[in-house]
Amino acid sequence: MTDVLRRGRASLAFSFFTQGATFALLVTRIPAIQDRYGVSDALLPVFLAAVPILAGVGSVTTEQLVKRIRPSRLLRWSQPVVMLALLGVGSGGAMAELAVALAAFGLAVGALDASMNMLGVSLQRTYGRSIMLSFHAVYSLGGILGASLAWVGAHWHLALWVSYLPVVAVLLPAALVGSRWYVDGDPAPVEDGAAGEGAGTGGVVFKLLLPLCLVMTFAYIGDSTVSNWSAKYLKDVLGSSEQLATVPYNVYMVTTLVGRGIGDFGVRRFGAVPVVRLGAVVAAAGFAVVAAAPGAWVGMVGFTLLGLGLCVLVPQTFAAAGRLFPGASDAAIARLNIFNYVGFLIGSPLVGALGDAWSYRGAMLVPMVLVLVTLVYARSFATRSDRYGGGHERPRTADVGRGSNGL
Repeated sequence: MTDVLRRGRASLAFSFFTQGATFALLVTRIPAIQDRYGVSDALLPVFLAAVPILAGVGSVTTEQLVKRIRPSRLLRWSQPVVMLALLGVGSGGAMAELAVALAAFGLAVGALDASMNMLGVSLQRTYGRSIMLSFHAVYSLGGILGASLAWVGAHWHLALWVSYLPVVAVLLPAALVGSRWYVDGDPAPVEDGAAGEGAGTGGVVFKLLLPLCLVMTFAYIGDSTVSNWSAKYLKDVLGSSEQLATVPYNVYMVTTLVGRGIGDFGVRRFGAVPVVRLGAVVAAAGFAVVAAAPGAWVGMVGFTLLGLGLCVLVPQTFAAAGRLFPGASDAAIARLNIFNYVGFLIGSPLVGALGDAWSYRGAMLVPMVLVLVTLVYARSFATRSDRYGGGHERPRTADVGRGSNGL
């Protein structure tokens, strides 16, 4: 069983890595995609908004599909669709082809994100200790690789399909081979006292899930603020050079990787609630530093703090949903995953509108306040792991599900 779990964890980590690289290759080459297809500035937001909206549809659909199909199978076949859709974005020639490729990407990525996190939560439950942050750390590593490869493609003026094809040719077969070792977990048995909290009903009570949905939304508002506005903010507000303005997002990604790499140890030692509270406070401090920064280098310190703070919130939110609804964790995660895309949709337009109407310094205070709301809902992260003291979760070796290859 130990070998099954180790292979399952490694194969799922590779899936997270692959998705991080794939998504970064898409979002970092948006200007090149716009130029290739002749998409106007007015039409571009429509295309960009369609992807998270369709991803939300894919996540909702996944909630229904997992009642009949194991998450490992959904992940096994949705990941290749995402990569092939990326290749379609890079190789098409007409705007209709771009629309079809992005639609396929959005629908498949919703199923992929939901099923990946379902498997991650079930593996964490089986391991009996926090490992969820490690999966998202590998996702960040893949994002750094994808962004670096995108920079190479842009620097050498490579056609999009030339940039995408080698990545897809390597990662797609590797992901398919690795998918043989995915491990599905069975629903956790409901323990004494769980039913009193509504967790033992066998279904998802949205009133109980709502605090986590809000935390997920606010975390992604913060994340999209960094990804969409950090370069413009450093250049236009803090007066940096154009070259220096490209650095904050890279710093943010690196500190996200570092924070997630060590975050599981913090959860095991202190519990999820203190780690989430600390992450919210550090992220809010980062936004405050960015808003008050007198110059570019101080602003960089703020974006560094943002990476260290925001990085723990999303993985722990997925983990908390799985613990809160042990008998229906897949449905809870699929539903929660929708608010990933809600935050992404709200964040960038919100900051842009406030920046134009008020000031970009003032606009940075809004995600700061929103992320601080996490402190109000921090107790939603306190479930079984915290009741047993010290942040440790009891092993659930009896919960080991069948691997997707029948093990």
